[in-house]
Amino acid sequence: MSLAAVFPGQGSQAIGMLAGLSDRFSLVRETFQQASDVLGIDLWSLAQHGPREELDQTALTQPIMLTAGVAVWRAWDEEGGCAPVMLAGHSLGEYTALVCAGSIDYEEAVRLVAERGRLMQQAVSSGDGSMAAILGLSDERVVELCNEAAQGEVVEAANYNAPGQVVVAGHVAAVERLMNLARGAGAKRVVPLPVSVPSHCSLMAPAAKALREVLAKVEIRPPRIPVIHNYDVLQHDDPEAIREALVRQLDHPVRWVEVVETLAGEGVTRVFEFGPGKVLSGLTKRIDRSLKVLCIEDSKSLDAGLNVCEEFGV
Repeated sequence: MSLAAVFPGQGSQAIGMLAGLSDRFSLVRETFQQASDVLGIDLWSLAQHGPREELDQTALTQPIMLTAGVAVWRAWDEEGGCAPVMLAGHSLGEYTALVCAGSIDYEEAVRLVAERGRLMQQAVSSGDGSMAAILGLSDERVVELCNEAAQGEVVEAANYNAPGQVVVAGHVAAVERLMNLARGAGAKRVVPLPVSVPSHCSLMAPAAKALREVLAKVEIRPPRIPVIHNYDVLQHDDPEAIREALVRQLDHPVRWVEVVETLAGEGVTRVFEFGPGKVLSGLTKRIDRSLKVLCIEDSKSLDAGLNVCEEFGV
């Protein structure tokens, strides 16, 4: 067995997440307390009780999802879970992967992603941007429709999530035009997404520029475990190359299909998702059915993962 660990991004958060796991592992609450102390906000209370509007604010969602992924990873490590050969994360999850790979210190990453979220919210005025998921059309067709729908505004492919599933982002009116065109082109589903910022498109260029300055002050080390990046689908040891990949990721699409294909091409046979939501587990199944997947988000699924390790003697 060759294992890869992946970490979810925004959209996987839910009120009450990791409550069961925290009953078994005190380090789950301790990990949240660390992040809360850094930001001066009770992230555990927000994750457990909401309100939902705050939990879904980008500047809060990002540190909470980073913390959740690190907490599950720490529980896995405490139980002696087998080590993955590669790591990856979807959008924000890439930061979680870098923390778990020892490339960025956890508390530094908490500050970093909170600032990333703030910069993203600042880049586009509230109500000016939106995102939508287009299901049932080819990547190429979605790009063609984006070009047709733009009409001087921005609407671009933001996430290549799975075959026949592309998320677009841009100005509200342009995304609306794209959705109408996609329906007319025979899309199976067109789903507007409840997000506060249009991520991974050129509207994030001001945020990416500001993030570059922030990242310049962050200590980054070569990862102990290879991390496949969203922007270029490559693994980097050079800290400057990692910084560049993180900057570029913000205003360029997440190439998740290629990331998973790269994991499989490197001999990975199982993909464990560390964190709430099962989103990446579902996408991975659609990308490559030969990969065995498991989302570790509670005590039962963690034990299931440990049993897999024991079964294969790793």
